[in-house]
Amino acid sequence: MIATNQKLGRAFAVFTHLCRRLAHTAAGGHLKPEYDAVIIGAGHNGLIAAAYLQKLGVNTAVLERRHLIGGAAVTEELIPGFKFSRASYLLSLLRPQIYKDLELKKHGLKVYLRNPYSFTPMLEEGIQGKLPRSLLLGTDMAETQQQIAQFSPKDAQAFPKYEMFMNRLAAAIDPLLDSSPVDTTAFQDRSLYQRLKALFTLKPLLQAGLILGTQLPQYYQVITGPITKVLDEWFESEPLKATLATDAVIGAMTSPYTPGSGYVLLHHVMGGLEGKKGAWGYVEGGMGALSHAIAKAAEAHGANIFTEKPVDKVQVNSSRQVQGVVLKDGTEVRSKLVLSNASPQITFLKLAPQEQLPEEFIKRISQLDTQSPVTKINVAVDKLPNFLAAPNVISGQPLPHHQCSIHLNCEDTQVLHQAFEDAIKGIPSRRPMIELCIPSSLDPTLAPPGCHVISLFTQYTPYTMTGGKVWDEQERNMYADRVFDCIEAYAPGFKKSVIGRDILTPPDLERVFGLPGGNIFHGAMSLDQLYFARPLPPYSNYRSPIRGLYLCGSGAHPGGGVMGAAGRNAAQVAFEDFKNL
Repeated sequence: MIATNQKLGRAFAVFTHLCRRLAHTAAGGHLKPEYDAVIIGAGHNGLIAAAYLQKLGVNTAVLERRHLIGGAAVTEELIPGFKFSRASYLLSLLRPQIYKDLELKKHGLKVYLRNPYSFTPMLEEGIQGKLPRSLLLGTDMAETQQQIAQFSPKDAQAFPKYEMFMNRLAAAIDPLLDSSPVDTTAFQDRSLYQRLKALFTLKPLLQAGLILGTQLPQYYQVITGPITKVLDEWFESEPLKATLATDAVIGAMTSPYTPGSGYVLLHHVMGGLEGKKGAWGYVEGGMGALSHAIAKAAEAHGANIFTEKPVDKVQVNSSRQVQGVVLKDGTEVRSKLVLSNASPQITFLKLAPQEQLPEEFIKRISQLDTQSPVTKINVAVDKLPNFLAAPNVISGQPLPHHQCSIHLNCEDTQVLHQAFEDAIKGIPSRRPMIELCIPSSLDPTLAPPGCHVISLFTQYTPYTMTGGKVWDEQERNMYADRVFDCIEAYAPGFKKSVIGRDILTPPDLERVFGLPGGNIFHGAMSLDQLYFARPLPPYSNYRSPIRGLYLCGSGAHPGGGVMGAAGRNAAQVAFEDFKNL
């Protein structure tokens, strides 16, 4: 049944993608031999960079290797009638200025806000005929405190203070996201004018320091320490601590006990939607609808976007100056600027001419940490999961907890740590951490009536397994079956509801989306690969050793997630250089 539906789905997807591709290529017009700027990759950052450059009068073309735009922010109809956000699946981090500047609502973006936002059912027997307990967190603080009080009245009282504490830290980090990191080289061997100009780049750091004030030492501990140490100082109940800890490890090959995991949590609470800080939501039509809204904004200003145009190499002259790109089919496209939405590894180790890059630079790029714990599983079902801790209603209509990020195997931080330990040994987690989302609970356009699409973001799965095992079809299905068994324990009947599934292990995420090592951030969000050091010092300002070649993707500051800051910031830096050409 599953295999048959998957085959039908693939055939149907090919047809629908063909139609979309033809429509989009027609909108992009014919590829010209020369542009002011060429952008490699139509991920959301590349599209945003194109929109800003074109808006500033820089004639720009975007070249995408796949048959559809969006990078990891795509919607794919893998099974007839079921539309999946195949990779990224939630929206929150997209910078508010980008919403405004690109008029994304005007171009069709619609987002469903989630409230409540987190549901953690317990895997336990109900006591005296009662249901198993669960933890439901939402924007109503009084209701959230009642939920937490089931496990600890003390934690319920502490939670609002914790939220204020973390929100203040997020507010301090906020100004750093919308500008390049401080250019420390500008203070050395430069003219007085250049040094004075560089002083202005210190403004976001000074703003952050003023916001944090005398509490800077406590916040320093949050950013550098393991999240368990931070949460242990605030709370005593494991279900709450483990639920919060998931945001500190999601997408990262780290344990809640790993130093620096606190920043990853911060990265996931610094966003917002519709003016509501920390809010997360589902994009109507899936994440591909966001990418198409950005593309429409770019095209409205005159940018050209082309699919199925894989770039083979970046052309550079003997003076180490960009001259354009060459496509896989040999087509040459000249340009003064090239912005790469690809990862640093693809950009500098595969596309850029190695002889034009310093040996030390090449070595350090090749040594970047790109470990990924993620296997994404997209599932089509004919009914909603029926959790023992929160049974469905007879009508089968979605309940509040169905719109949440549903955390399974997340009742205890030790369970998360053990899942991590398995992967470090080269073994897919025996009890994996699972974040289950049902976007069709709010967006009815994604699935046929009565049916739903489910996103399973699971970890930890190593890229390379022990014992010479490889991620073949058998290993993929064995792991997916293990995940489904876990879900079945919380929601009996889940496995019978499955119509079809799509399994993306770390090597699959690398192959399909160009994510190095399967890493959703293009590289670890560890302190040694952030801000000044993303991707490497002194190249954190989007520039590279090759003049006119820039990074504009998640491998650049401020990192991964559907944020758009790297695309916008890189476009601004590239434009400043363009004016001086």
